[in-house]
Amino acid sequence: MILKQLEETVAHLPADELTRFCEWFFAFDAKRWDATIETDVTAGRLDTLADDAIAEHRAERTKPL
Repeated sequence: MILKQLEETVAHLPADELTRFCEWFFAFDAKRWDATIETDVTAGRLDTLADDAIAEHRAERTKPL
C-alpha cells in the first residue's frame, strides 16, 4: 500500500519538485549501491572476479582502453 501511495504522489509532483526528488533519489540509491559494493569487497565476494581479470591480463588476453 505504501508503494502505491508513493507512486501516486510522485506522479503528481510539479516538474521542479520531481527534478529535486529525482536528484535526491539518485544520490540515495548511489549511496546504497556503494555500501553494497563495499560490503561485498570486504567480504571477499569479488575476489574471484578480480583474480580472473588479473589472470586474463597476465595472459595478454586483454586490450588497452
